[in-house]
Amino acid sequence: MITTAVPSARPYPAVVDVAIIGSGPAGATYARILSELSPQASIAIFEAGPTISDPPGSHVKNIASVQDREVAQRRSEGKVSAVPSGGNLAEYARDVARPVRPGTFLLDDGWQQPGETGLPGLAFSSNVGGMAAHWTGACPRPGGSERIAFLPNMDELLSEAERLLSVSSEALAGAPLADLVRSRLSAALDDGRAHDRRVQPMPLAVRRTDDGRFIWSGADVVFGDETRNNPRARLFDESVVVRVLTDGDEVSGVRVRDAKSGDEHEIAARYVVVAADALRGPQLLFASGIRPEALGRYLNDQPQIVHAVRLTGAMDDVPAASSSDTTITAQSGVSWVPFTDEQPFHGQVMQLDASPVPISGDVIPGSIVGLGWFCAKDLQASDRVVFSENTTDAYGLPAMNIHYTFTERDEQTLSAARQSVVAAARSLGEPLGDQPLTFPAGASLHYQGTLRMGTSNDGTAVCDPAGQVWDVRGLFVAGNGVIPTPTACNPTLTGVALAVAGARQIAESINSTSTEK
Repeated sequence: MITTAVPSARPYPAVVDVAIIGSGPAGATYARILSELSPQASIAIFEAGPTISDPPGSHVKNIASVQDREVAQRRSEGKVSAVPSGGNLAEYARDVARPVRPGTFLLDDGWQQPGETGLPGLAFSSNVGGMAAHWTGACPRPGGSERIAFLPNMDELLSEAERLLSVSSEALAGAPLADLVRSRLSAALDDGRAHDRRVQPMPLAVRRTDDGRFIWSGADVVFGDETRNNPRARLFDESVVVRVLTDGDEVSGVRVRDAKSGDEHEIAARYVVVAADALRGPQLLFASGIRPEALGRYLNDQPQIVHAVRLTGAMDDVPAASSSDTTITAQSGVSWVPFTDEQPFHGQVMQLDASPVPISGDVIPGSIVGLGWFCAKDLQASDRVVFSENTTDAYGLPAMNIHYTFTERDEQTLSAARQSVVAAARSLGEPLGDQPLTFPAGASLHYQGTLRMGTSNDGTAVCDPAGQVWDVRGLFVAGNGVIPTPTACNPTLTGVALAVAGARQIAESINSTSTEK
């Protein structure tokens, strides 16, 4: 059964078939697919952060107690919390220049270089389940140039990702006022769009129980019973992988530091999967002396513009909110304005139970609407994370320095997105505030590109279409960092889909070897 290691024992294995670094959705995908297709394989999953929920990797929204939820969020904040212990969670995002969300922590240094935009909003989570313990659950499919043209089976991979994440477009589709929101958005924005790119309910990684509760998907849903009941799969929390070990041009294992004792252990492995995020994944490869030309390059975030509006003409008999401490409830919906190549941004429209700014009069749940427009970044190799040869971070790994700038095309996209979100807000009712707010770069938390896949080892890609790192047999990378295209849609679904392809390749190799024996 998949459980965290006993703190006093820490029985790390001497050898495994597959070592997975990172317990977020991509790492969980490898564990799940291998458990399904190669149950004979031994698997060890290593996570630098602590277990904050039961089952491990579940979403903090599923924690009923507000106090317990806050504790879980604080335990996700790495070595240093951005807010003093005991501070009010509502105060996290008070700094507009460098906003911090509960469960995340900022990069202390190196986030901006002189004369560059930088990523002031760059943030991480450190916990079993990764950022999926805190995310909004949005899982739209990519379209147009967001799609990866050299993957002929991308739709099948996306469908499998939807299965693993338990994605539904119906869970909140029937929320009060949601139809009114979508009909007004459609009238304002749908003209000229293909049918599948019109305004529609947002696909969400959420399911509704028979008694009306919502269960938000975290990595625990991706792990599934198939992994939890697999006696050959083990999850080790507070275990920092400090180096991927190689023997010539082949992977041979990992070196792990027990964060509880400080002891280090070498574990042999036939396959190693680096499924950390788009910053800490390349960091580990760099620390391991694995440094392909594209490593850390093509870093991209999704520039984000937000606006809010009070829906006019809403009915007065809408039911009361089901909860006062959850942003999205049974009485509020999420709608989607898909990306198109002509309008290279994606809209996430969230109905709220309360207003984000003080307003007069009673608020009908669902009548305050937040609009978030995410833009596709103009990719450039110079946008990158550079790692230090002599300075380390709080985990003892090479310190990061971010190089990041907006191009003229980026500025044009941002300008068009501002016009679009204003038009959308006006179609719904009374905008709250004169102008939309442009979030600082990095605030989307949708980092990609630093481990990008490609079709050839030409210096512009770190791995092949299955996620195997060029020139290092048995080493795979996974997560949003492998996405090679400029995207505006939430990237988790795509990241999981790409992990499915890699996990299948490892399973095929393991099964082939077992058959030969």
